[in-house]
Amino acid sequence: MNRADFVEGLRGGSAVALASAPFGALFGALAVENGMSLSEAAFMSATVYAGASQMVGIELFGHNVHAWLIVLSILAVNFRHVLYSAALARYIGHFTPVQKFFTFFLLVDPQFAEAVKRAEAGRRLTFAWYFGFAIIIYIPWVLISIAGGMLGGFIGDPKAIGLDILLPAYFLGIVLGFRKRDNFLPVALVSAVASVFAYRYVGSPWHVSLGAAVGIVLAALLPLPQQPQDLEADALQSEVHEV
Repeated sequence: MNRADFVEGLRGGSAVALASAPFGALFGALAVENGMSLSEAAFMSATVYAGASQMVGIELFGHNVHAWLIVLSILAVNFRHVLYSAALARYIGHFTPVQKFFTFFLLVDPQFAEAVKRAEAGRRLTFAWYFGFAIIIYIPWVLISIAGGMLGGFIGDPKAIGLDILLPAYFLGIVLGFRKRDNFLPVALVSAVASVFAYRYVGSPWHVSLGAAVGIVLAALLPLPQQPQDLEADALQSEVHEV
C-alpha cells in the first residue's frame, strides 16, 4: 500500500473517530443497561459496525422481540448501505476481491461521503487511503463501546444530558455535506417529509428506508442537470441557428 495515502487516510478518519466517540460510548452503556455483557457489546460493535442499527438492535433485545424481527429491523436501517455500495462500485473497480470485501465491510456513512467526495474531486480512490480512513474509525469504535459499557453507570440517563441528539445531528451533518449538489433541496425535503409520515403511520425503523425510497423515486423523476459540454453544444447550436 502507498504509505502517503494510508497516512492521509488516518488523518482524515481521526476527526470522524473523535466525533463518533460519544456515540460509541453511549451504545456500550445502553447495551449493558439492556442486559448485554461487555463481550457481547464488543462483538456487536465489531461485527455489525453500524451505530444506528446497533441502537435499534439493543432496543429490541431489551423488549424480548423475536430474532427474525430484530434482523429485519436492522436490515431496514442498514438498507442505505446497498445504495452506498452501488454508488461506490464505479470508483473501486481496480480493487482486488479481498480489498473489496474490506471496503464494503468497513463502509459507514462518513466513509462513503468522504470516498465519493475524493473521487468526484478527480483524486484516485486508493485502497491505502480508504483502509487508513476506515481503520482509525473502526478500532476506536469497538474499544470505546467497551469503555462505555464499563462506565455506563456514570452516564446516567442519556436524555438528561442531551446524548440522544447525537444520532440525528450526526446524520444531518453528513447530508448537508452534499448540499451543493443539483436537486439536493427537493430530494432532501421530500425524503424528510416522507420519513416523518412513515414514522407516524408505519413506525421505526421503517421510516428510514421508506423516506430514502421516496427520495430516490423523486431523484429519478427529476431532469438531469446539463453537463458543461452539453451547455457548450446548445450555445453552438443557437449560434448556428442565428447565422
